[in-house]
Amino acid sequence: MTDLPILLLAAGQSRRMGGRDKLMEDVDGQPLLRRMAQRARAAGIGPVIVALPPAPHARYAALDGLPVTPVEVPDAAEGISASLKRALSAAPDAARAVMILLADLPDILPEDIRCVAQDVDLNHKHCIFRGATAAGAPGHPVVLSRALFPELMALTGDSGAQTVIRRHADKVRLVPLPGRHALRDLDTPEDWAAWRADRIGAQEKGRG
Repeated sequence: MTDLPILLLAAGQSRRMGGRDKLMEDVDGQPLLRRMAQRARAAGIGPVIVALPPAPHARYAALDGLPVTPVEVPDAAEGISASLKRALSAAPDAARAVMILLADLPDILPEDIRCVAQDVDLNHKHCIFRGATAAGAPGHPVVLSRALFPELMALTGDSGAQTVIRRHADKVRLVPLPGRHALRDLDTPEDWAAWRADRIGAQEKGRG
């Protein structure tokens, strides 16, 4: 599917990071948030809408110069549903579906995003398409059709789209992605340390 808006959710407060901002952590010389926004754009499937905390905030500067649409979420403290609804409200009126992408999934590649998008068929019985591991564990990104927009706009709290997905479990199509690309997120300093150690190990193995 082309012309598929990507809602990059990046308004969370990094509560489990001990005072650090997980989306501003350095990855190859740039903040994770910028890296994720670049990858979303590189997928080439549609506009990228980035939900952000209330300004002023360092995350805005991390996106400087990128062709993305930042959307301020004044009520971000209410939970991920607030970010989702603000980003969805900024999607083009003609959008037949949207892709939800979390900003703390460091292994997601542009080709993973394209893989999920290419599997979308809105004429099929499925109205939810989501990335998964090869073993079938569901993850991200997630595409939801326009038919579900009213349910998304009715969400509250911190459950996000999972409430809607569970309600329509019989209409979900899983799209296998490599490794743990669809699942690995970085919420804590321990997550970051483990991920960085794995990267170093993979790089050393590659050189060997």
